[in-house]
Amino acid sequence: MARNMRMKALRASYGISQADLAARVGVTRQTINAVESGEYNPTIALCRAICRALGTTLDDLFWEEGQ
Repeated sequence: MARNMRMKALRASYGISQADLAARVGVTRQTINAVESGEYNPTIALCRAICRALGTTLDDLFWEEGQ
């Protein structure tokens, strides 16, 4: 599963909206939407903040097979 789909699925499984996740990590909802849609490649700092907010690791959320 592509990283953006994993992020969206995990966020949804916790019942967290894009706006809620954005507030937790200090970005706009549009930024979260862009990450999830694959339109924006987040910085490592943003990736780490997203992982902390979702209770997961960088490898689990962002690692893509074949890299």
